[in-house]
Amino acid sequence: MGEYQPMVHPDHAARIRRWHERVYVERSPAAAQTVDHLGLTLVVPPEVHPINRMSHLLGDAVRAGVRPGERVLDMGTGCGVNGILAAVAGARVVAVDTNPVAVQAAKDNAARNGATVDVRRGDLFDGVDGLFDLVIFDPPFRWFPARDLLETASTDPGYATLTRFFREVRGRLTASGRLLLSFGTTGDLPYLQKLSAEAGFATVTVGHDTLTRDGWTVDYYAFRLTPHESSGVAPSSHGS
Repeated sequence: MGEYQPMVHPDHAARIRRWHERVYVERSPAAAQTVDHLGLTLVVPPEVHPINRMSHLLGDAVRAGVRPGERVLDMGTGCGVNGILAAVAGARVVAVDTNPVAVQAAKDNAARNGATVDVRRGDLFDGVDGLFDLVIFDPPFRWFPARDLLETASTDPGYATLTRFFREVRGRLTASGRLLLSFGTTGDLPYLQKLSAEAGFATVTVGHDTLTRDGWTVDYYAFRLTPHESSGVAPSSHGS
């Protein structure tokens, strides 16, 4: 894999970096926050990505798109919100995160909301077995290096994680498997679209909202991705 080169215009890339730096300076307080969100009560430690005004996009897509009895993987679970929503809807959920504080928070929040979620610490599909009917992913939007544990939720140096995700996820889906994924124009959306197309996915927008700050309006999306049958990428032989 070669070094990532931004696909957005240089002026847009510079604006994304300025946006990111401002968010870093103004980020959440040093104490845990208790948040009521989509019918859940969540405690979010300061080292874990907070619930924000766009979190409802993916959460609403999960609530609308999960079917009882399905096996669901919540990738990068953070405080556990989307995995818990899937479990409440009747799915059998595995949730993973690289951040040990997030893993514990997700376990505690699942118990707090009466949900059964198998929460594990891991990097993408490492330590995850079997096939899934649905994979949920709220990936880091920015391609910069992380400066601390909290920033690992919003930064993915050179999009190495996002690239690997799309190269591996097809082999982790059942025959009817699909993805729910969030992204926005405060990241390199054209690069995500390129990865999705190369992996053989058709994309439908299932949620959209905008935010304007300092005269710049940015778009946030929830996408449903389903494999093209003609892409020639076969499911893997991982057991379920």
